[in-house]
Amino acid sequence: MSEPKAKEEHILSELDSPIWSVISFDRSEAVGLTYREATEKVIELENRNVPGLCIVTDDTAARVET
Repeated sequence: MSEPKAKEEHILSELDSPIWSVISFDRSEAVGLTYREATEKVIELENRNVPGLCIVTDDTAARVET
């Protein structure tokens, strides 16, 4: 029964890792965030009417930039 707990801990640590980016239609808005920080950034940018916001990993954001 310890297997599901170990998997849950891995997921939580990944969400707490600074590997998340916020991108918009135009550009990468922020990189190197925890998932919680990324969600806060999305709210901030939505309040400034920035369109096309999405949370992705930093690796994915780097591929989008090129």
